[in-house]
Amino acid sequence: MDDEKMTPGERRLKLADAFTKKVATKGARRIKSRGQKDDGLWFGLGVFGVVGWSVTIPTLIGTAIGLWIDSNWPSRFSWALMLLILGVGLGCLNAWYWMKKARDNIIDK
Repeated sequence: MDDEKMTPGERRLKLADAFTKKVATKGARRIKSRGQKDDGLWFGLGVFGVVGWSVTIPTLIGTAIGLWIDSNWPSRFSWALMLLILGVGLGCLNAWYWMKKARDNIIDK
């Protein structure tokens, strides 16, 4: 049924039903999560470590390549700086990918 053809009362009922379903879904997810084991502090620190290294490694690689280019082929542009920024960008994309994958995995469970 189109929203324009609905009476205000029908629209309120439709919105209330959607809200009730959303609350029920979140409640079921909360109850299900209580039954799962808690990963704890070490798991959280491990996740921070993975995210940190996924940004650090591309940054260091980009900087090293940039310094090598600067020492072998001097130019007026700093390749170390450009590749440092590129490495940080790639590292952030990498971290975002892993966090999104972990979030999707949690939602699927």
